[in-house]
Amino acid sequence: MNSAISSEFLNPVSTQTWSNGRHLVRCLKIIQETRDVRTFCFSMQQPVLFFFKPGQFVTLELEIAGVQVMRSYTLSSAPSIPYSFSITVKRVPGGVVSNWLHDHFGEGDEIAVHGPVGQFNCIDHPADKVLYLYGGVGITPVMSMARWYFNTNTDVDMVFAHSARSPSDIIYRAELDYMSTRIDNFKLHLICDRNENGQGWAGYRGMLRREMLHLIAPDFLEREVFCCGPAPYMRAVRALLDAEGFDFSHYHEESFGATPAEDIALAEDNAAEAQELEQEFDAADLLDVCFQASGKSVRVAKGTMLFEAAANAELTIPKGCGMGICGTCRVKVLSGETDMQHNGGITDEEVALGYVLSCCTSVNGAVEVDY
Repeated sequence: MNSAISSEFLNPVSTQTWSNGRHLVRCLKIIQETRDVRTFCFSMQQPVLFFFKPGQFVTLELEIAGVQVMRSYTLSSAPSIPYSFSITVKRVPGGVVSNWLHDHFGEGDEIAVHGPVGQFNCIDHPADKVLYLYGGVGITPVMSMARWYFNTNTDVDMVFAHSARSPSDIIYRAELDYMSTRIDNFKLHLICDRNENGQGWAGYRGMLRREMLHLIAPDFLEREVFCCGPAPYMRAVRALLDAEGFDFSHYHEESFGATPAEDIALAEDNAAEAQELEQEFDAADLLDVCFQASGKSVRVAKGTMLFEAAANAELTIPKGCGMGICGTCRVKVLSGETDMQHNGGITDEEVALGYVLSCCTSVNGAVEVDY
């Protein structure tokens, strides 16, 4: 199946603009970046300009082995090339979604995505000097930012410090080398934990440490820092910066919450806990939550999250991150008092229309939900 974009497709007169929501997209091509990392490029049947804030992410809606699975991935492309977008996925041993995408998802296939959303981006946190610290596939959001700055000829002073297992595991290496030779405001530093037999390596070795940081960016205390990577890597970076007296109001990191399997277990635990709490409260202390479309109701204690209330009513609201950043668990509250503490996964316009993110919205009164 030919999934390439035709010249007729790129008609700016009939082009629409991407907005946060659910969209059906088609895979245009797949690029093998390293031995276990692939980039998937997407577009829509109708021409759409994919404008988003570099660093934001989408949540994939999949059905694997008959089970609905939601998973969030950062957009690795930049909105400066707007007729398509890309995600870059690393195969993870035992990873349900990553392995399925690598083994079963191909060019021409369609998939539903939710988004784009996310506060980890260079538009909401502008700076004249930035330091990107990232490990492995954590490169994707900062690569989106760098591509945006590069393509728009910005004069932002960028320092890149990429940690990888080995030279063959450096994602986008050819493009990074190209960018570093084309502009003088892009300084590239590659760090490898080891090199394999037959591999030559003249760059930094081992883990990022104090002496290395001072060589890479002597003025790091003056820079806006964006960090992304495995949890141990980000903990080590925070500890290193903290020991150096860094002002963390200029620090930003990207991370996601539990996996969907863990979400399901958590929802079950919360439902059981809610049932136990019900027995401890008088009936007058419980609040009614009515899910109008499903015709189900449940009584919960004040402060219960809407997602937990739904689980207690034997309803499953799709959820990706569990932290109020991906926007997947959005529902509309028709009436009642709630309190939402989100992390950027919903717009002010959606809030004004009554929408909330159920994973981070507590019940403070009798509530009616359109679900």
